[in-house]
Amino acid sequence: MYEFHRNKPQYFNFQYQTARDFIIPFIEQEMPVKEGMRVLEIGCAEAGVLKAFLERGCECVGVDLSASRIELAKEFLAADFEAVRIRFFTKDIYHTDPEEDFGYRFDIIVLKDVIEHIHDQDRFMRRMEDFLAPGGKVFFGFPPWQMPYGGHQQICDTKLLAVLPYFHLLPAQAYRFVLELFEKNPVKVTNLMEIHETGISIERFERIVASTGYRLLQRRYYLVNPIYQYKFGLKPIQQASLLARIPYVRNFLTTCMYYLVERSASDGGSS
Repeated sequence: MYEFHRNKPQYFNFQYQTARDFIIPFIEQEMPVKEGMRVLEIGCAEAGVLKAFLERGCECVGVDLSASRIELAKEFLAADFEAVRIRFFTKDIYHTDPEEDFGYRFDIIVLKDVIEHIHDQDRFMRRMEDFLAPGGKVFFGFPPWQMPYGGHQQICDTKLLAVLPYFHLLPAQAYRFVLELFEKNPVKVTNLMEIHETGISIERFERIVASTGYRLLQRRYYLVNPIYQYKFGLKPIQQASLLARIPYVRNFLTTCMYYLVERSASDGGSS
């Protein structure tokens, strides 16, 4: 595992900088991020992304299944938490009522490096409708499954596996065999096998968006993921437009996708 995955304050800053410099500008191609807007992050972890929205004067809510990561978020954003500019919940989104638990619905929902961990993604997308205010938008950022490290193998404690590209594309049984042969942390093996089951390609994500009543507003392919600027000092590079038009081939070379979606007008969303 790379050291910055263990260094929570450093990783919090990576997430904050990425949201400030790339995610918010991407959203603002379609809608301004203004003071007073209500922002929900699902799978917020330590909430570095939400710090960037707090700086814009947004009212923020972070939800995560990990109580320990929520406690770190409260620590890292202590002043905002004490001033009730941000609230945190350790909850399953399927067992959450936005009106009863939060008191309102949201102008922006953020899922960064989350959708690829979620089982039954069609069901999840339909559930999102309950959390959106009229005209609300959803941001997704994730690594496509076929990209070199789409299996999140960089979290492995074994350095060989952490730097080995594409081996997550092995069939499930072969992939488990390799993981159990080299990775001594059984929790990591379980987590990586879960991503093998839930990891999502560009084509599959876009089919789910269309089939669940959403409209694609913005899409961006990255050859070099924006967060790599802070992790590795690599300048973010958007995918070449010609290559981005070639299905499947692009998937193996696109390290990150950004999307902004909204409910289709025919489904009761904004136009």
